[in-house]
Amino acid sequence: MKRLVILGGGESGVGTAILGKQKGYQIFVSDKGSISKKYKEVLLNNEIDFEENQHTESNILNADVVMKSPGIPDKVELVKKLKEKAIPVISEIEFAAQFTNANIIGITGSNGKTTTTLLVHHILKKAGLNVGVAGNIGDSFAQQVAEESIENYVLELSSFQLDGIEDFNSHIAILTNITPDHLDRYEYDFNKYIASKFRITKNQKETDYLIYDADDEAINNWLKVNTTRAKLVPFSLEKELEYGAYLKDNNIIINITKDIIHMPLSTLSIKGKHNTKNAMAATMAAQLLKIRKQTIMESLEDFEGAEHRLENVAKIKDVEYINDSKATNVNATFYALECMEKPTVWIVGGVDKGNDYNDLLALVREKVKAIVCLGLDNEKIKNTFGNVVDVIVETAGAEEAVKVCYKLAERGDVVLLSPACASFDLFDNYEDRGRQFKEAVRNL
Repeated sequence: MKRLVILGGGESGVGTAILGKQKGYQIFVSDKGSISKKYKEVLLNNEIDFEENQHTESNILNADVVMKSPGIPDKVELVKKLKEKAIPVISEIEFAAQFTNANIIGITGSNGKTTTTLLVHHILKKAGLNVGVAGNIGDSFAQQVAEESIENYVLELSSFQLDGIEDFNSHIAILTNITPDHLDRYEYDFNKYIASKFRITKNQKETDYLIYDADDEAINNWLKVNTTRAKLVPFSLEKELEYGAYLKDNNIIINITKDIIHMPLSTLSIKGKHNTKNAMAATMAAQLLKIRKQTIMESLEDFEGAEHRLENVAKIKDVEYINDSKATNVNATFYALECMEKPTVWIVGGVDKGNDYNDLLALVREKVKAIVCLGLDNEKIKNTFGNVVDVIVETAGAEEAVKVCYKLAERGDVVLLSPACASFDLFDNYEDRGRQFKEAVRNL
């Protein structure tokens, strides 16, 4: 019996344990921290061996294969030892994919992954397809493979998940964009991060497709010097394309099949340039899967968007409160600020992943009237924007931040939570940060 060791007792780890047990593996789950009550119950009910608050090496280094949670860096000592012993260390995505024949649409990129994933899922569901959504969102891919019979999966894939693939393949891969993010995990080398994203094309064949942003410098540079076997399907806001998706006279034009789509920008339910690109990518994926044009257009009109992504929370005393907690890097916050059409009180800060805020200076100068810092270390933010914005206030929690914004904002303003940083200094994750923000707004 093959021994499968799982590092990390969260969503992906427990899902992998369930699938591994079903497929006849001997399972051991090890988490350096504590395993939450919810996941512990699942492990106990399924009679799966586990440990928490430690990694017992003698129970780990005897594995035939190790599934590592995406949150664990390759540079930790235990992972190095596993690799020295030539024990395969893979991701949940790699492990689960071998047990399904489903059609896979894989979506990666620095920003826009979640919205594009949910939008593709929305279109396919509306078209009546048997479709699941997994990866970085929703229930674990492995658990769905174990418990359900799904014909199509839309997977949101982070660079960390892609680092752990060997044979996994997406029939349709979408690469939304590549901007510097998570560089602390890639030795502060942007090229290593780019290579990680392009692992989504590693096993693609001539019959597969790569949908990508033709305006993105990092993507274009990679494609100039590297080859991929998949058929290239570009989208652009800057140029007309003979094949692909582009913008003309405020209409999205999709020209990849005989059935050309013309869709007025005004009918899109999600606003902003970045969402126009997300809609282009999702539409082309749906067309490649032969979804009817009418269904696609209806789906783009009634899609509600992702939670924590430019999410309208409330309007109080004619001030709009917007939750963009999912903006954990500078580029995501750039998109959010770009969408703001009213004077903005901007909540920013958290764990800095090597951010360069200079890209935001012009937008902040034009749109932001006050900055409210929400993090333990705000020096970089104060140094960058101190000469640009008159009012910068430091706060130590969502409730305090919202109360300060309430005092600073005037009728017709917007309060925008778009942190440009990770959340781990004050919150469990970006969802926790977003939920606390929403709760504080509703308690005003």
